[in-house]
Amino acid sequence: MSGRRPHRSRTAAAAVAALIGLAVTGCSAFSSGPSPSAASAPGQTGPASVLGEAAPSAASPFWVDPDSDAARQVKVWENQGRKDEAKILRRISERAVAEWPAGDNPEPQVRRTVRGAKADKRTAVLVAYNIPHRDCGLYSAGGAHDAAAYRSWIGAFADAIGDADAIVVLEPDAVPHLADGCTPEQHQDERYELLSEAIGTLKRRPHTRVYLDAGNPAWVTDPGKLADTLRRAGVEAADGFSLNVSNFQTNDAVKSYGTQLSGLLGDAHFTVDTSRNGAGPLSGDRDQAWCNPTGRALGTPPTTNTGNELLDAFLWIKRPGDSDGPCRGGPAAGTWWPEYALGLARRAKG
Repeated sequence: MSGRRPHRSRTAAAAVAALIGLAVTGCSAFSSGPSPSAASAPGQTGPASVLGEAAPSAASPFWVDPDSDAARQVKVWENQGRKDEAKILRRISERAVAEWPAGDNPEPQVRRTVRGAKADKRTAVLVAYNIPHRDCGLYSAGGAHDAAAYRSWIGAFADAIGDADAIVVLEPDAVPHLADGCTPEQHQDERYELLSEAIGTLKRRPHTRVYLDAGNPAWVTDPGKLADTLRRAGVEAADGFSLNVSNFQTNDAVKSYGTQLSGLLGDAHFTVDTSRNGAGPLSGDRDQAWCNPTGRALGTPPTTNTGNELLDAFLWIKRPGDSDGPCRGGPAAGTWWPEYALGLARRAKG
């Protein structure tokens, strides 16, 4: 994700319109069995209190990977006698975080994720992040070699989901980079076409919900400009849009922005990444404020209990503890950084 702007961090999709009505009455379009960590997960109320909101009261319906980087780190620290730090890190390891399938073949990681989610009667949360000319050639540069390769990749991604319950956040940065002009003009028509096709491909899966990424309030500040771009990319065929992926904007700021944007898109629904926004963004308009900023905290735990009819879910899309890039002493983008993860967890209240 872009390293030239303060809007974005770097890395390595939700209910249909009826979801919130169901969630408010105590039901959900997602699986709703008891969370394996609901009784003991620390910090359940903390991140929400930082944002001045009620903590989620319903168990998260999303799949928790028992072999995540955070889970493995907990075991390492326990074996080393670092019991207190291991306990703090459970605030990440016992919560659902999105999977970002990488490489030319997404099938193995997608199949592993949906297999685990099915077994636990949960919803898989996935990110499709492989658009050609990704991230304007910056820290997250790469993506599919060309349009044909991307079509093959997204087809394999969708096939691997099959009939599982899944959310796909589609192509973080791709639409905002169209809106802000970062994507070169010669690639823009192709990108619109690929995004629209990807939505159609994923939506042919019977239980897949798709949210097209729309950046965050500090990036494209004019919702009208972003709405036009989202429409051209086919958002009306999706389940809505996603906001704040890998960023730090507060829930209040994102909900206000999302509500404005939704109004321009016929009351489209949206999701919010709350993985690291518990302390809000780094103060001041500092260069690379998006990249491994100090003093940040985990935000509201993943839940469909948002109390907002347009907001389908709070999700942890950015994997807390994955580096944003080689800044502030961090490893390469997308690399697990246990010290940073510990800081995020430690600063989460509760």
